[in-house]
Amino acid sequence: MFGTTPHPEGITSPAIDDLLEKVDSKYTLVVYSAARARQINSYRQEMKSGDQNITNIGPLVPALPEDKPLSVALQEIDQDKLSLTVEN
Repeated sequence: MFGTTPHPEGITSPAIDDLLEKVDSKYTLVVYSAARARQINSYRQEMKSGDQNITNIGPLVPALPEDKPLSVALQEIDQDKLSLTVEN
């Protein structure tokens, strides 16, 4: 097959179907992963600036600096490193 790889990376790893088993809807997955990605991005910015007052938690899974925060957040959800709490 031209233009495809046998084991694609990115949004397909972890598989969306596996991630959807961990939440009640795709909308919850979007909000949950986006919020965590913002935390990871803020953590990286704090580390880059040399700020001594780190207020965010960094990646909970092995991640390279060039890994996108959203990809890291989805891996954390897939590996059950996070738990979702719904506030009323």
